[in-house]
Amino acid sequence: MHHHSDLGALSGATVLVTGGAGLIGSRITARLRDLGARPVALCTMSAYPQYVYADLFGVRAGDPDVVLGDIRDTALVRKLVADSDYVIHAAALADVAACTREPLAAIDTNVAGTQSVLGAVATADRVRRMVFVSSASVYGDGNPQETASPQLLAMRQLLESVHGRIPPQFHEFARRHPKSAYGNTKAWGEEQTALVLSQVGTSYAIVRYFSVYGEPQTIKPGSHSWVVAWFAARAHLGLPLHLNGGGRQVRDMVHVDDIAEGTLRALASPRAHTETVNIGTGVPTSVRKVAQLVRAHYPKTPLLETPLPAGDPLGGYAATRHMENILGWKPKVTLAEGVARYVKWLQDTPAASPDWLRQERTAA
Repeated sequence: MHHHSDLGALSGATVLVTGGAGLIGSRITARLRDLGARPVALCTMSAYPQYVYADLFGVRAGDPDVVLGDIRDTALVRKLVADSDYVIHAAALADVAACTREPLAAIDTNVAGTQSVLGAVATADRVRRMVFVSSASVYGDGNPQETASPQLLAMRQLLESVHGRIPPQFHEFARRHPKSAYGNTKAWGEEQTALVLSQVGTSYAIVRYFSVYGEPQTIKPGSHSWVVAWFAARAHLGLPLHLNGGGRQVRDMVHVDDIAEGTLRALASPRAHTETVNIGTGVPTSVRKVAQLVRAHYPKTPLLETPLPAGDPLGGYAATRHMENILGWKPKVTLAEGVARYVKWLQDTPAASPDWLRQERTAA
C-alpha cells in the first residue's frame, strides 16, 4: 500500500507551483521543502489582503522562492517552467460565487491562464510531469441515471422517497456535468491538459479536489464555500450559523494537509501518469453535520435555515478506490479532528477573524 519511495523522487527537484502563495499552494510548497525539493511559487497574491499571506499563510512577496506574477504573463511563465523539473498548476479564480458573478474573469484566469502554463510546459524539455488541479465541481450533482439499470433506478427512487435524496458517489470515469462557470473552466482545463501534453509526450496527472478545509483557511466576503471556516468564524464571534437549504447539501470534506499530500503523490507516483484521481475521503457529510461539529465547540450558537443560493450544488462524495490504487494512499485527517484543529487555531490566532465579520456582529 505504501510507495514512500515515490516522494523521494522530488528531493533536489525544482517544482513550480502556480498559485503557490494560496492556502493549498503554501501547504504544497511547505511539504515540498520537507521533502528536500525546491519549490517556486508563482502567484499574483491578490486573492486576499496582504496580512493573510504574511501572517496566516507564512508567505511574503520578497521571499526568494516567491515570484509575484500572473500565469497569463506567457514570457514569465515560459522562463519559470524552463527551469523546472515539475509543475503543479493550482492557480485559478477558485471561488465558485465569484466565477458566477464574473464569468469573463473566470475564463481569463482559468482558461487563458491554463493555456499559458500548458504552452510553456509543452515546449520545455526539462519538465518530468505536470499536475493539473481540478475540482469535484466538474461532476455537478452527478447523473445517476447514466449507469444505473431500470431495477437500480426503481430501488433508488423508493429509497429516496423514504430517506430523501441519496447523495451520489462521484467516479473518475463518469461523464462530467458541471453546473457552474467555475466547474466548466475546470472541465476545459482537464481536457486541454490531456490534449496538449499527450501530443508532445509530456507526463501529466489530473487531481480533482473535493471540499478543502483546514487552518489557515480564512473566509472572503460574498463567498458561500468553505463551510468549516465560515461556521467556525461565525460561531467564534457568537453569530448564528446559516444553513442554506436546511444544510442538506453534501460535501466530501478533505483537510488541506491531505490535499497537499495527495497532490504530491500524483506528481511523483509513476502509476499516476495520464491518470485522473479524486482527492477526497469517500465520506459524505451534510452541511448540517459540519454545523453540529462546530457547534460542539461553541454550544450557544444558534442555527438558522436560509434559502439555497443559485449554483450551490447539492453535491456528492468521492469514490476513492481509484485514488487508493494509483497513489497507494488515502487521507488521514477525520472531519471531527480537522474541525477541532481549526477551532483551536482560530482561538490562538486573533488575525484569523476578519474585521468585516466583527462589524456584522456589532451591527446585528
